[in-house]
Amino acid sequence: MTIIKNDEQIRGIRKSCDLLRDTFRSLREMVKEGTTPLALDAHARKYIESRQGIPAFLGYNGFPATLCISLNEAVIHGIPDNRPLQQGDVVSIDCGINLGGYYSDCAYSFEIGKVRPDVKKLLTITKESLYLGIDAAKKGNRIKDISRAVYRHVSQHGYGVVRSFCGHGVGLSIHEDPQVPNYPGGGPNPRLKPGMVLAIEPMVNLGGDDVKVLSDDWTVVTRDSSISAHFEHTVLITENGPEILTEWE
Repeated sequence: MTIIKNDEQIRGIRKSCDLLRDTFRSLREMVKEGTTPLALDAHARKYIESRQGIPAFLGYNGFPATLCISLNEAVIHGIPDNRPLQQGDVVSIDCGINLGGYYSDCAYSFEIGKVRPDVKKLLTITKESLYLGIDAAKKGNRIKDISRAVYRHVSQHGYGVVRSFCGHGVGLSIHEDPQVPNYPGGGPNPRLKPGMVLAIEPMVNLGGDDVKVLSDDWTVVTRDSSISAHFEHTVLITENGPEILTEWE
């Protein structure tokens, strides 16, 4: 059931999102050639805990890290390791925070040095699709208006839209109703109301839309080994339109 947040809950979610914004800003200069995903993960955990936050992903269904760090063909849920980041990598960092029982969620795909032109375009289009989806997250619209806005922008470039995973409600737990797909298919299509908080997150592949889960039972990769991009914001539906709570750039 979709939860409409009250003013007190929204204040708590805002504070959690503020800490998540600051966490991404603190990571930004570290995301470069030679840094290891494990070093990024250790930094994020220390930073969040120093501000009285709890990493929302750490231990969630057994996930072993603070950050999901997904490289290149990995779409989501990558487990940080000791492989140094290399020139041309695409590094998706996804982080969630529990601050006083209020949850935030955000993801960003970083370029390491100079990436291939086709990869750079993928990142640009995927990021644009996130903001088009957010623009559609208006009072009175429906969930599939978000899905349609994302899909329309991405599909015209021939990219694959991941269908097995999607955005979601967030705020009082890390994953809530409603689901927010990135394509306009079947299923529930609730109307958007002020007080709803959504994690909108396009996951887009340079190749096809098929994905598979690796033997670690977490890392989701493209089936055709094409590069993937992932961008996400926590968004509040208000009387006056969508408000991005995790904008950190």
